[in-house]
Amino acid sequence: MGEVTHEQANLLLRLYELRREPRLREAREWFVTKFRANSLEEVMKNYPPGSEANTNVRMTMSYWEMAANIVNHGLIDEEFFFENTGEQWAVWDQIKHLIPAWRAMFNNPQLFENLEKHTKRFEDWREKRAPGTNATIRKLLEQMRQAQTQAKAASD
Repeated sequence: MGEVTHEQANLLLRLYELRREPRLREAREWFVTKFRANSLEEVMKNYPPGSEANTNVRMTMSYWEMAANIVNHGLIDEEFFFENTGEQWAVWDQIKHLIPAWRAMFNNPQLFENLEKHTKRFEDWREKRAPGTNATIRKLLEQMRQAQTQAKAASD
């Protein structure tokens, strides 16, 4: 880890303040608890352009792509950022299987490349510090998703 400057700490706090903005907080909460898609077709059907759900998807993904870009450019010490975040990894884990189709649809092979590279390094960093943690967290996230799906089915 490099030396963390006051400027980097302030930038991290600013990114955190943005995360606390009510509309972005709502979008992130919705994304983590409700976004489920196995294909681009499902995304277009369940979260069509112009819908609030589509806005939630775009807000969450673009926020984390922006934050990853800031880290990737060295504006915040990477380890310092990793020590204070983790949600970006869960977001990436939910969308990574959709990225090839999105990249093809937009004819942009770099679409969400910042988040992809960033979360790969984050995963490697976390695994080095606590071997097995990524698999454990994936398992827990899947259990939470299944419980939410079951609860939703029971209430319908």
